[in-house]
Order: sequence, then structure tokens, then C-alpha cells
Amino acid sequence: MAQNLLQGKKGIIFGALDEKSIAWKTAKRCVEQGAQIVLTNAPIALRMGEIKKLAEECNAPVIPADITNMDDLNNLFTQSMEHFGGKIDFVLHSVGMSINMRKGRPYTDLDYDFTHKTMDISAISLHRVLQTAYKLDALNEHASVVALTYIAAQRVFPDYSEMADAKAMLESVARSFGYHYGIKNKVRINTISQSPVRTTAGSGVKGFDDFINFAEEMSPLGNASADQCADYTVTLFSDLTRMVTMQNLYHDGGFSSTGVTMAVLDKK
Repeated sequence: MAQNLLQGKKGIIFGALDEKSIAWKTAKRCVEQGAQIVLTNAPIALRMGEIKKLAEECNAPVIPADITNMDDLNNLFTQSMEHFGGKIDFVLHSVGMSINMRKGRPYTDLDYDFTHKTMDISAISLHRVLQTAYKLDALNEHASVVALTYIAAQRVFPDYSEMADAKAMLESVARSFGYHYGIKNKVRINTISQSPVRTTAGSGVKGFDDFINFAEEMSPLGNASADQCADYTVTLFSDLTRMVTMQNLYHDGGFSSTGVTMAVLDKK
């Protein structure tokens, strides 16, 4: 499947941890479609994950960056432009973490220090990335930025805890910065609201297995896979979607538009 949709384009992929992650699959798909990439993640994630393997497969450098640290982000964009010999055409933000969820704290009993960190890592980080690129003039005209989100930003999923609040903020940042970056440099910024996927991070959500099965039965097309999300992301990085910006785009097999299905009712 080599349409060369990204031939000659250069991008940064945040968040590839292991072969299960959407960022990992997106990185591979971008390279298959003709792009050059830089991989980045927090230093601790680089130690825990398998990113060196991906870097070899994609012939891509790995530049460590804590996405909540402005100095790291400045260094990342500066080094990436030096590596590419010019500006950047696309960025994937695939980063999120809830410390409260990891610690088993319910939404009605949050540790607010943990919540601040959740917001910074999962949502404000997108603003940090965009502001850094904006000030460095690091993105080419018609560049594309995509961040991954989830429908819990609009609907209640009790065990998703404060990550739902973080995703709502993430989507708001994409809209607000999408306006300013569109005016400045025709840069488009969108979020993809993806089906639940059995990633290392997603599997940590309480009751995840039951929920992913429910989502499958509630989606006319079934759950969208990580590989399919990578394909969709490539289209948003390509020139085929130059007029799409400030959108929250559902990639969920129809889950977001479905009230109930016979598969669910038949279980009554």
C-alpha cells in the first residue's frame, strides 16, 4: 500500500512506546508513505519502551524530550530542523497519562497534585508543543498537527476519571491554536477521537476488556484498530486534507453516532 502520500514530507512523532502503540504504527506508516521522521518521548519512556527498534526500522533519530519541559521542546524542534535541513510538515501528539488512575484514585477523590500533572502531560503539553513550534517558526505552510483523543471528552465514562477532563482540554487547545496557526501559516490542527485500542496505556483503564467488547458491539463497523488509525492519520498529514482544521474527527466505526444496537439489546 505505497501511495507515497507523504513523499518528501518531514515530521515528528511523539509517544511511540512499543509495537502496540498508535504512535508506533503511525511512524511506520508515515515512512512507508515516503516521509522522514524524528521520534521522541520522555527519557523514562525511552528506557521503558522499545523505541530503538522502531528507530532502526524507520531510519529515524530519537531525540529525548519531556513534553512538559519547554527547554526540551525547544531543543527537539531545533535539532529536528537541523536533521531535516529545513522546517517540519507534520506532528503527531500521542501522549497521555493519569497518575490518579495509576494510583487507583476515583474521580470523586482526586489528588489535585496528580491532576495538575495529568493536565500538563495530557493536554497542556499540546499547547507547549504548538507554542514552541509557533515561536521558532518551525512548521512549513500547510503543515498538519494531529493529537489523539477519546469520546470521554464529550460523554461520561466513569472509570476514565480525570483523563476525560484532560481530553476535553486537549480538543479545546487544538481548536484555539488551530485558529491562530491557520492565520499565521495555514497550519491545520485536528484531533482524532479513536476507538478504544489495546495499547499498553489503554489497557491500564479499569474494566478495559469489558468496555472494548461493548464498544465493538455498539459500533456498526466495529472498533477501529491502531493500524487503521495510523492510516487515517496519514491522510490528515497529507495534502489531500489541506482545508481540514480545528476539527475533532471521530474514527470509531460509528460508535459516536449510535444510540443502541441489536447486539447490545439481544444481551438483555
